[in-house]
Order: sequence, then C-alpha cells, then structure tokens
Amino acid sequence: MLVLSRKQNERIRVGDSVVVTVVRVSGDKVRIGIEAPPEVRVLRDELEDDAVGTVVLDEAAELPIPRLFGFVG
Repeated sequence: MLVLSRKQNERIRVGDSVVVTVVRVSGDKVRIGIEAPPEVRVLRDELEDDAVGTVVLDEAAELPIPRLFGFVG
C-alpha cells in the first residue's frame, strides 16, 4: 500500500485516467473527489459487501414478520 500526505486541493493520479482530489479537510474527516471514466467502477468499500448480498423484493410480496408478532390476523 502506498501512503501519501496531501493538503486540500492537492491531487493524486492513478494510472492515466483516474484523479483523486482532496476537496476538504475538516477535523478528523477528509472529503475527496474522484474523477474516473464511466467504465471504471468507483464504490465505497462498505458498499461492496452489500451489493453482493442485495435482494430486491417485489412490492406485492407478503412478508411474514408482522404475522409472527401478531400484528396481522
């Protein structure tokens, strides 16, 4: 892993087509901007796990949870 120090408005180039810019530093948080071509997937790490296990239910699907708790007769 390469670790770099950057100040606000400084950039890091990744390959020929990705640019990461430090947009703002505030306390213990850093806001970054990422410029990448449309074919490059940019995703927060915590969303990667969610995307693999995502299940989309039909709006008409009946969920048994209310019945289990006695909310539905």
